[in-house]
Amino acid sequence: MTGQRSDARRNYQRILAVAEAEVAAHGAEASQEQIARTAGVGSATVRRHFPTRRALLEAVFQERIEGLCERAHRLSATEDSRTALLEWLHAFVLYAVSARGFAHILSYEAPTEEPSPNSCGSRIEAAGTPLLQRAIRDKAVAPHVTFHDLLTLAVGIALATEHHTDPDTQAGRLFRLAVEGLSPEQGTVGVPEGSGSSALVTESLPNEHV
Repeated sequence: MTGQRSDARRNYQRILAVAEAEVAAHGAEASQEQIARTAGVGSATVRRHFPTRRALLEAVFQERIEGLCERAHRLSATEDSRTALLEWLHAFVLYAVSARGFAHILSYEAPTEEPSPNSCGSRIEAAGTPLLQRAIRDKAVAPHVTFHDLLTLAVGIALATEHHTDPDTQAGRLFRLAVEGLSPEQGTVGVPEGSGSSALVTESLPNEHV
């Protein structure tokens, strides 16, 4: 029995290592059959450890999810609640852009569903919601904003920019545009008349180190 458990653990780790490489190369559509062949196990073994594609992807992204959750916890001690929320959300967007398949798995979780408490979406929501609630209490964020709004924003930006020649830059631009708004009420000025265009000078985002 002990030997069987050791074999199962080795299979799990080997499958997961191969899956990480396949998902990095092919995103959420990585072939489970190819993962099985590369890992040197049968498809049934892969499905025994990871019954669904979602289970496999969540295992692949587990370490990064933990990193995002830990970062949210650290940022909860930041004095400025708006800065804390935006820094975390920006890190979330950049990770969703850089990790192929991550945005896709989050987009599968509709708000009407009740995902497992251990799912990617549930864990991220549990980590990020306190940051949002604090920003709302401080009147730094509109009271009608929900965490699902933020999740949809991050996933949408990631999916929209994943094939861009410079996805990080484009994602950052769209993120700032979403935060600042198309026509911000504060700090908006036009360029001199006769220029043929207008410019918006808006409050800048905090310096983010991601």
